[in-house]
Amino acid sequence: MRFSPLCSGSSGNASYLETDGARLLIDAGGTGKRIESLLEEVGASAAGLDAILITHEHIDHVQGVGVLSRRYHLPVFAAADCFAALPPSVGVIDPSLIRVFEPDRPFFFRGVSILPFSIPHDSAHAVGFSFEDASGRCSVLTDVGCMSERLVEIVSGSGVLLLEANHDVEMLLSGSYPYPLKRRILSDNGHLSNEASADTIVRLARGGMREFILGHLSKENNTPDLAAVTVRAALQAAGFGSEVRVTVARRDRPTGTFTA
Repeated sequence: MRFSPLCSGSSGNASYLETDGARLLIDAGGTGKRIESLLEEVGASAAGLDAILITHEHIDHVQGVGVLSRRYHLPVFAAADCFAALPPSVGVIDPSLIRVFEPDRPFFFRGVSILPFSIPHDSAHAVGFSFEDASGRCSVLTDVGCMSERLVEIVSGSGVLLLEANHDVEMLLSGSYPYPLKRRILSDNGHLSNEASADTIVRLARGGMREFILGHLSKENNTPDLAAVTVRAALQAAGFGSEVRVTVARRDRPTGTFTA
């Protein structure tokens, strides 16, 4: 199982997952042309995709979903509430290509077990994904307002985890965002801070996980160095060294390929 974050940040999010039987695009937060180019950078192609899966309906996750589905006749998987709330700019998706999943119930697609699990976020019905086949397990957990024991348990045991580290709290509080937006980001339905991400990674590392990717960093309220330093300092304080790998996903280009 091979996982490639194509872009990850407030301006756009998309990831590519390839198994022996499936080639999946997770979110399409960019123009169709941009997503096509990003896929080519990791040795894949939009024409070779088997499906698109959507975490939630915010534009930085769905901008290119409609055009890619129409251009390549790709099925689109999402929760019913997500489909109902898609922005008009996504355009019409052929009804024959709409695949509605039930959050918190696994389903199978081309030999991959896919669990879309509900997460707290200010959207119609946001989900994370956990993918598993005979070769490994990979999970994606971004746009999550707060962590819980349930979420930690769901992603525990993943060979690779893409986890949100959206903001540094002090940067956010002292920054130029209006107060209502700051309050939304800091709420339990907003975004995960560097500190909350670090706490989660320490807990998962204690359970044996070793590969983490920090994603969905805010351009205004975080930096890649600050996110990485915060997480690595927490791991070091907990007694972990280089055996736990932490990579920061790039905002506008692929980060690399990770094997679960």
